[in-house]
Amino acid sequence: MDSERSTEILNLASDAGHILLENGAEISRVEETMKRIASHYGEDREHFFVLSNGIFTTGRSYANVEFIPIKGARLDMVVEVNQLSREISEGKYTLEEARARLEEIRRLPAKPLWECIAGAALGSGAFCAIFGGSFIDCAAALVTGTLTFLSLIVLCAPRMSKALGNICSGAIGTLLCILFYHLGFGESLGNMIIGTLIPLIPGVAFTNGLRDIADEDYLAGITRLLDALLVFLSIAIGVCVTFLLHSYIAGGMIQLSGTSTDPVTAIIPIQMIAALLGTASFAVLFGVPRKFYFPAGVVGMLGWLAYLLVARYTPLAVIGGTLVASLIVAFLSRFFAVHLKCPGTVFLICGEFPLIPGAGVFWSSYYVVSEQMTASLSAGFMAVKVTIAIVLGIIIAANILHWKKML
Repeated sequence: MDSERSTEILNLASDAGHILLENGAEISRVEETMKRIASHYGEDREHFFVLSNGIFTTGRSYANVEFIPIKGARLDMVVEVNQLSREISEGKYTLEEARARLEEIRRLPAKPLWECIAGAALGSGAFCAIFGGSFIDCAAALVTGTLTFLSLIVLCAPRMSKALGNICSGAIGTLLCILFYHLGFGESLGNMIIGTLIPLIPGVAFTNGLRDIADEDYLAGITRLLDALLVFLSIAIGVCVTFLLHSYIAGGMIQLSGTSTDPVTAIIPIQMIAALLGTASFAVLFGVPRKFYFPAGVVGMLGWLAYLLVARYTPLAVIGGTLVASLIVAFLSRFFAVHLKCPGTVFLICGEFPLIPGAGVFWSSYYVVSEQMTASLSAGFMAVKVTIAIVLGIIIAANILHWKKML
């Protein structure tokens, strides 16, 4: 093979990997896709080394290093590039046609603003119910979540760094909830704030970091988890600053007694509807293609149902419920990936989202500013245990699926 064609092949593979990595694909998928493309066109001496923010590609007469900043998620692009690579391996594209198709994928328009706003609004309201809010709390969270998300995408994100933008957004969301609470629009301030801040939670970075660790890509996994941790910390700082300012103005800290659960929204049917709606809403924010909104919602709903049944009715409690739910989400993600011919990461990221310990961010922050350090440590330690349970669920499911392939 002449060096010019070899360069074109590896450029194509590198560009495909670039699109995947910057839009939320896990490391193993990026490497697999790049190898599939290069091998199909006859470039069998390539070497790809993928990190969470960079790709190193070498061939017989080719070397390329790309720095790829950690960004948000456009899972629609992950789906399209994954499909392109499979069609390439089936011989449906010449090298030139594959290059043209990849450029079309790169130019895919983002979700319209109204759809993202609707996703943030419905997601905030639904997750407020999931975490124990009443219907009036959910209505308040829907409004404040919408305003907070608008402040993030219009004011904070375009003009500030990621850390400062999330600090300001966390502060704005908390301030709006406190204002609504004082006006009588809402019953449980804690649940309102949790629902409001949910759209800020870095679900893609968090889940992919856990999945990379499960795939033994420890460096990439830790990097992504650190990125997610920075966002969590930024949100927590915004919450803390707002509560401190309010306590200074009001002459005292607002006293919250911990998580409260509304008996009406806590019933299983309403929880299932909330999980379905909430997960599907965040599929919008993660850029999932519209035809996969409902399947993603079903995965999240069934995973949350498993969590509720185990946590409420067995001695395994929260940690055991999270482990079982994570297992079920991983298996369902594989099932839908095979039957819908879509990357499983689309369903895994969305389905695991209700299990992410986002509520722990708020309660740890509140307990710190209210000088309840023991309670803060307890909330933080619980979040760590939940995270470990999610990782174990993904690892166990991955190994079971691997054994099934070998049998």
